[in-house]
Amino acid sequence: MERSLVILKPDAIQRRLIGSILARFEAKGLKIVALRLCRLTNQQTDNLYSVHKGKKFFEPLVRFMQSGPVAVMALEGPRAVAVTRKLLGETFGFEASPGTIRGDFGLSRGYNLVHGSDSVESATRELAVFFKEADYLAYELSEAPWAFNPAEDLN
Repeated sequence: MERSLVILKPDAIQRRLIGSILARFEAKGLKIVALRLCRLTNQQTDNLYSVHKGKKFFEPLVRFMQSGPVAVMALEGPRAVAVTRKLLGETFGFEASPGTIRGDFGLSRGYNLVHGSDSVESATRELAVFFKEADYLAYELSEAPWAFNPAEDLN
């Protein structure tokens, strides 16, 4: 099973969209294996967005991400990174398709509600910023056999 990091950004928290967004991931069949409400530290934002250091949007992004609480989570499931990215939609809400999280709830360029890992490699690096292996809760969902056929090819 694959894991992906998702962060509900300060705008999602302030707009009280936590439940609505979490419901999308759960309805799709992804399992929440770690979840924390927190404020991001300088070290966390530097590690998370290190690939963007030096770009003109880096400092405003860091300020925004530290402007209020965020919900940080690890989602687990088959193809979790790709599935999560599709559920999120295009980066800017006004470009995102209806039916996606950003398409249904977002309108802004800068306030795009959610961060999601863009690759398995990024997910591994990003998850380590927030969680230790002991933070992940292992459990079985009773509906799991009905959400995904394990005999299917995962490649």
